[in-house]
Amino acid sequence: MQMKILEKSTIGDLELTNRMVMAPMTRSRADENGVINKLAVLYYGQRAGAGLIISEAINISEQALGMPNTPGIYSRQQVNSWKEVTDAVHRAGGKIFAQLNHAGRVAHSLNRKGHLPVAPSALAIEVQEAYTPRGQKAYEVPLALSVSDIKQIIQDYKSAAINALDAGFDGIELHAALGYLPNQFLMESSNRRTDDYGGSIENRSRFILETMKEIIGVVGPARAGIKLSPSVVVNNMLDSNPSAVYGHLISKLNEQPLAYIHLMQALFPLDELPHYPKNPLESFAHLTDKTIITNGGYNRESAEDILQHNKAQFVSFGSLFLANPDLPTRFELNAPLNQPDRATMYIGGDEKGYTDYPGLDVQSFKTT
Repeated sequence: MQMKILEKSTIGDLELTNRMVMAPMTRSRADENGVINKLAVLYYGQRAGAGLIISEAINISEQALGMPNTPGIYSRQQVNSWKEVTDAVHRAGGKIFAQLNHAGRVAHSLNRKGHLPVAPSALAIEVQEAYTPRGQKAYEVPLALSVSDIKQIIQDYKSAAINALDAGFDGIELHAALGYLPNQFLMESSNRRTDDYGGSIENRSRFILETMKEIIGVVGPARAGIKLSPSVVVNNMLDSNPSAVYGHLISKLNEQPLAYIHLMQALFPLDELPHYPKNPLESFAHLTDKTIITNGGYNRESAEDILQHNKAQFVSFGSLFLANPDLPTRFELNAPLNQPDRATMYIGGDEKGYTDYPGLDVQSFKTT
């Protein structure tokens, strides 16, 4: 009997070859102008066997930049380079969404031509340090956004969505997880505003909901998704009542014609944060009738179990797809997996740890 994870399925009106999603993974291999190179075309094309690929986080504007050597989609050269990627994925029979991102305060002026990062409030990330060309540096106090600034950023997301369609992407994912700008609006630790974008849970949810509305207006119903991380506190994402915050947000998102909600499980122990949900999938999936993609350390067996029990409809994989471009084939044959080289995940560079992971010799494997 075929595994459920290998069954054909749909997200919105897209027909997908399986229920395996390649999770977005920052690889930091764009040039200084945010243009991806020819290796990225090969990299994504190699992994087109995924039912759906979600791209690495793509900067929606020059202001959105956080990490160096991350790609954008706001210039014509950037759009054209992504067009080569989507063409390669489509030629191989795959589908690909663009993950749109604004780093907000998860940035440093040394990575931004001397410009300070921006955020909902002038509150720096504490304890952690930013990666810069001059080594690890303490995060800076960001500039607090005005309401007109916020409205402009929402329009930047809209413009980026238009560019993503022009580049041939099949849909859009809003990166609202892991402490980046949309997540910063949501959490008390990063949002001390007293206007329409701060204070109450309703107001702190406003930025995400307004941004999703604009993105959906561009790509149409069931072609836009969102990534959320309710129990990941990286980048100082702390709140006194995260269950109430995400319960409200997901209920409101359910009113929009979304393709899916990409829900991250807890990635780190929460012993010191007992008020945080230990299993976001169990805590929040019942609040929506949208397709759920679950993410967070799954392997072949645990992913299949989640799908068999209908706790989610798709499972996304990060490092497993990074190291195994033919991951669906390996799952089908229960073949050994390549192990990811963590030293080459984010540093940029050439094909090492990027496009040089070997595919499975299927014939030899079947005869052993």
